[in-house]
Amino acid sequence: MKTKHSDIEQFMTKDGSFIRELMHPDEHGVANHNVQNQSLAEATVPVGQVTMLHKHVLTEELYHITSGKGLMTLGEKQFGVTVGDTVCIPPGTAHCIKNTGSHNLTMLCCCSPAYSHEDTELLD
Repeated sequence: MKTKHSDIEQFMTKDGSFIRELMHPDEHGVANHNVQNQSLAEATVPVGQVTMLHKHVLTEELYHITSGKGLMTLGEKQFGVTVGDTVCIPPGTAHCIKNTGSHNLTMLCCCSPAYSHEDTELLD
């Protein structure tokens, strides 16, 4: 199964970031004998914005920064991130990311199991 970036609409997730689901079981999954246990999305955080502090009860998540720079909050830690950095977010860990740059912060988000609003608990 192949998807094309330009054919996929963006939507706002529960944490306030803009997401484009590049591969997700609900769209590209079991019926097509493709992706079943994970999702891959592109997230965009506009200049000066921060996602809401949140956690996922079941989901392990990876953020891979593809453009811009930001400040990552991961549990009790805060650290800078920039292009090429990858952050692992264990299940149950509070996290958010702030765009500290002068253009959009864009990242690939891989979730296993696949992202769902139901598994997202807002903490702010």
